[in-house]
This record gives sequence, C-alpha cells and structure tokens, in this order.
Amino acid sequence: MGKKINRILIANRGEIALRALRTIKEMGKEAVVVYSTADRDAIYVKQADIAICIGGAKSSDSYLNIPAIISAAEITNSDAIFPGYGFLSENQSFAEICNHHNIKFIGPRPETMALMSDKSKAKDVMVKAGIPVIPGSDGALKGVQEAKERAKEIGYPVILKAAAGGGGRGMRVVEDESQMENSFLAAESEAVSAFGDGRIYMEKYIKNPRHVEVQIIADSYGNVIHLGERDCSLQRRHQKLIEETPAILLDDETRSAIQQSAIEATKYIQYEGAGTFEFLVDSDLNYYFMEMNTRLQVEHTISEMVSGFDIVELMIKVAEGEKLPSQDEVELKGHAIECRITAEDSKNFIPSPGKVSKWIVPGGKDVRVDTHVYQDYIVPPYYDSMIAKLIVHSENREKAIRKMLRALDEFQVSGIKTTIDFHKSILKNPDFVNNQFDTKYLEKNYTN
Repeated sequence: MGKKINRILIANRGEIALRALRTIKEMGKEAVVVYSTADRDAIYVKQADIAICIGGAKSSDSYLNIPAIISAAEITNSDAIFPGYGFLSENQSFAEICNHHNIKFIGPRPETMALMSDKSKAKDVMVKAGIPVIPGSDGALKGVQEAKERAKEIGYPVILKAAAGGGGRGMRVVEDESQMENSFLAAESEAVSAFGDGRIYMEKYIKNPRHVEVQIIADSYGNVIHLGERDCSLQRRHQKLIEETPAILLDDETRSAIQQSAIEATKYIQYEGAGTFEFLVDSDLNYYFMEMNTRLQVEHTISEMVSGFDIVELMIKVAEGEKLPSQDEVELKGHAIECRITAEDSKNFIPSPGKVSKWIVPGGKDVRVDTHVYQDYIVPPYYDSMIAKLIVHSENREKAIRKMLRALDEFQVSGIKTTIDFHKSILKNPDFVNNQFDTKYLEKNYTN
C-alpha cells in the first residue's frame, strides 16, 4: 500500500472541479479548490473544505500558474493534486514539480506522460508493443522535400500533424503533391504559434473514419482493466460534441481486439492511473492507434454509467497504492450517451458568455447532469465554453436516444445561448439514429 491521502487539491475549475470534489468528499477526504478571480462565485468554491484564490481571470495567471498552485497545496498541507483535464493535466513538468514537493500527482508518472505526449514517439512505442498504427513518417519530417517523398511511399491523401499538438491545431489534409508545400508551411507555422514547436509528422489519411477510444485504468502492481470503448465520432473542428458507449459499429470480434490492444499497450508502457487509447476505425473495421490521453477524459461519465464504477475514485485509490478489481468484476450494462452543452450560439458556435437568468436541469432515472452552473451564475468569457454535460443511460441505444431527447426538452436555459437545440437536431437526425456518420459528418452536414 502507498501513502494514505487525506487532503486533495483540485487544480481545475468548472464542472470537473465540482465533480471531483463530490467524489473526494464521498471518500471521506478533504477537498481543496483553487480559483481565479473570475470564478470566485463558483459553487465548488463554497462547498470546498478550503478555497484559495490563486490569481487573475486569465488562465496563465491562475490555472496554469504552477508556482501559485504548488504554494496553495503547501499552505493547505494537501497530500495530493487532482489535475482533471485541460490546463496542467498532461504537463510533465507540473507532475515532476508535484513529486519534488512530495505532493502526489493523481495521474501517471512524468516519464510515461512524456512518452505519450509526443505523438510521433508514441506511435513508435505502439509499433514495438504490436498495436496497429496508421502508416506514416518515422518521427518528425525534416522539411517539404521529405514530406513529398514520404507521401509518395504512403500514398495520398495524407494528413500533416503537429508533433506536440492537439485540438486540431497544426493539422492539414493533403490530397496530392501540388498542395504539399503550402499545406506543410501552414501547418508548421500554426504549430509554432500554438505550441512553440514546429515539428510536423505525417500519416495516411483515413477517409470516413470513426473515432473509437478505450478507457483503461492501471494500478502500481501491473494490473490493467478497461471500462469498455466509446464512440466519439461526432466532432466539430476536432472537438467532441456527443459521445456514446458501447460503439455499436464494432462487431464482437473487433470490440474484443481493440479492448485487448489497449490493455496490452498500457502494460507495455507500464502505465499507472486512468488513461484513454484513441483509435481511428475505417469502414472495414480495421483500427489504428491515434494517440493516448494520459488523463481523465471529459466523456469518462458514460463509461461510469455502463460500468457502475467511479473513475475518479479509482484514480485516487490507485494513487494510494490500492489494487484494482479484476476485469471479471467489470460488467458493462446497457447504453449511455453524453451531450456536451456549451454556452455558444447553435447557429454559428460563437461563444455566449453572460448571466444565466434561468437554469432548470433535467432529472429522472439514469439521467445525470455534470455542471457548475446555477441560476444567476455569470459564465465568464475567459475559459472553455462547456457549461454542462448531460448524460443518460438505458438498456439499449434506441431507448437511450429517446431518454436524451426527453432530457434535452426538459433542459431550460435563458440569458445565454446554448447548444441544446443543436443536440436535439442531431439526435433526431436519421443518420445518427441509423449509425450512419463519421468524424467529418458535422462538417459536411452542419456547416454554417
């Protein structure tokens, strides 16, 4: 057994801060929250055992301010830091600094995080682990000429990606050689401005793919379990909007294979904590490793709904040195769907910060709303626009869709614009109902 954790600092904000706080309190532990001046009226600030303001509204002054967060942890005698997602959750330096200050980082070891954060390195590791990967360049490309040579070998179309990137930045699809030079320079320039790192690598571009990911958790004894796979194909500008589990496009054989690949890869890199392996699946159900997220995912909720496990609780127990249950103890039941509700105009996805004058959330059996918003709350303009996650669970996909539509109808928000109507239109769309979509579906059919 590791060291017992009594007090956990939550180095995050919004719905994940409140969601983590709830589990921490239910485990009989104390929750410390840090907040920016813009979040002083957040509900979790009032509900925490200790709350500390760590800086101004800008993320760089607060939620990305490592010295301020470490100081808050030391002042409050926090045993551990829970990073959530976004901000510092995949920052190797932050994890190292936590360790240096004898504060347990609730997540993987810094060296594992570093290994998976560089996408070209991660791909090399997966090849060694025997996991299918998309054909591509061996590491970062040296320039336009090498990009042209590799593209000829791989075959067009190809996709250029920032080695240090994510969220769709520094990414370009190249259909033929005539587009290569401009696309390469544009991707490189965007990567430098977004990540301070202009390295670009190349992959074969998979047409009409589905995005399927596997939720894994590993302990410090080499035990790894999965909590099923999720289909996250409905995306806009590489941002997931609707997620569901299980991924019904998979047959039993492919499902078993993709889950086993994730477990084998986790063991190969000697991972510890919760993580997600993301795969692209083509129309023939071939699957290819895309990347690993070394943190909790926004959509972890649907895996919780079908498995009955609290993933944050498992993360904390692993950090304390406890052993995980066996895979035989994991029983996945029914179908779950999550809709990410954002403070944006459904027509053009322009952010809509401001005061929430009406806030009525849905309820009922197996309906979950993860949110930090309440009536009269002011949505600040400084952060991600997600204000709630609406999650439903039912015995099958058809019933889950009906339940989600009912819940969306109940969800009433005034004062700001939201994407509730957008989600309704998707869930009523025959293509969604009939499972006929891919990662580009929204771009092709819901363009402004």
